[in-house]
Amino acid sequence: MQSNDARLLLHALVPTLAIGAVAVAVSGAVAGVTGAIGAVVGTVLVVLVMGAGLVVLQQTARKLPQLFQMMGLLLYTVQILLVAVFMITFKDTTLFDTKAFAFTLLGATLVWIAAQTRGHMKEKILYVNPDSADTKKAETAGSPT
Repeated sequence: MQSNDARLLLHALVPTLAIGAVAVAVSGAVAGVTGAIGAVVGTVLVVLVMGAGLVVLQQTARKLPQLFQMMGLLLYTVQILLVAVFMITFKDTTLFDTKAFAFTLLGATLVWIAAQTRGHMKEKILYVNPDSADTKKAETAGSPT
């Protein structure tokens, strides 16, 4: 993972964990221990699913850039399906409060997406490789016209 990829991951991870900590505190105060556990599970699920998705997308962009857009669409579909399967599997659980889980999942996902979008907008991306421009200048300067 390159430093800019790690920085983007960190820029999305920190606010998500912060909102997760707030959700754990609020859910613990409102719904007790099961609410706090639900908020922890929701935060961990968002971090795992969205973090893995970001890593996979960055690897695809590096290795197969022509598939980047298609992979992004496929990745978001798979992420939604994974979360849906998790929610269906644990819909009647008594291990944690499902309302606290659902609100934390929603809030953490929105924070992750907003932070990731902000990180992409602030990232300085080179659209032209400076090395290739210098090489072309050197090649054209040395060739007879």
